Amino acid sequence: MASDREEFNLCGPSHLTTVDWANEDHQRCVAACLVQGIYIVERDRQLNREGSEALAPPWWESFNFKLIRHLKDDADFSIFGGIYEYKSLQPETVDSGVPRYVIAFRGTLTKADSITRDIELDIHIIRNGLHRTSRFEIAMQAVRSMADSVGASSFWLTGHSLGAAMALLAGKTMAKTGIYIKSLLFNPPYVSPPIERIANERVRHGIRFAGSLITAGLALSRTLKQTQQPQQQQLQLQNLTEDPLEALSSWLPNVHVNPGDHLCSEYIGFFEHRGTMEQIGYGAGIVERMAMQHSLGGLLMDAMGVSNAVEVEEPVHVIPSANLIVNKTNSEDYKDAHGIHQWWRDDQDLVSHIYMYK
Repeated sequence: MASDREEFNLCGPSHLTTVDWANEDHQRCVAACLVQGIYIVERDRQLNREGSEALAPPWWESFNFKLIRHLKDDADFSIFGGIYEYKSLQPETVDSGVPRYVIAFRGTLTKADSITRDIELDIHIIRNGLHRTSRFEIAMQAVRSMADSVGASSFWLTGHSLGAAMALLAGKTMAKTGIYIKSLLFNPPYVSPPIERIANERVRHGIRFAGSLITAGLALSRTLKQTQQPQQQQLQLQNLTEDPLEALSSWLPNVHVNPGDHLCSEYIGFFEHRGTMEQIGYGAGIVERMAMQHSLGGLLMDAMGVSNAVEVEEPVHVIPSANLIVNKTNSEDYKDAHGIHQWWRDDQDLVSHIYMYK
């Protein structure tokens, strides 16, 4: 039997009868529903729900979109994403904020037909190896093709959980080439111990400060070991103090997180801590920028000589700038805090803050 949460008429945003595309709340609701549409279209496939029995179409047709392409994983053939097209884009609506296209990615589905592959991808996120997977390559090809054919300003990227990591990595990849795509990311995973759950603010700051020092120190030590000549070491030191994240600083994704969701809540502390390190002075800002570019887990494994255990390159979750939207509404449990459904409800206490990288 279908879950009530799969049916648009039972749990969709009934309050959103008319979409104001200049309204960020409306944009968020529609994007979340389009992501839900990808979840449900995969469930329709798994349960052989077709025609009038399919539950997915209302999730996009209610907002005048059509699903023009499924993105399928080449390992298990599950539908992990989709490309939507707005049905009728009139000349007078071109500048109203309506996206011509939306590329959406679902998160992990805990069902027999998809869970094995989805968890494999989740592990790749932890290992900073998502970019090496065939699923991401399929997603990236779709994003590049769309950017080449219609232009970056004509479409959005969106996703939830694992899908948010896919959209985030795709957006970062394009942003590094100077192409900035509007991105709405829901509960993107932040690979870190849930420090934000610690009640004492001073303890949280102390742990993050120590983590930044250790990460930056290990990164510096690893770089120096890889170079033997003093001249090479000097060049490597110069590269470390240069800022590779500066190229990403103009990209401002909308990152939606819930403090009760330990998979994404560390984004809150990440941005707050970075501002604190800049205020400290005495080079603390430089230390933090160095630490941001590396995975502490990967560096520790590398220092212990455990090769290929964890990638040591830039973690997926690192972004220099963001519009951080925090849902401060009390959640019943983790499932509620992590769910996509919260993002189209109209009774949530949302607080947003723009963090620009300097």
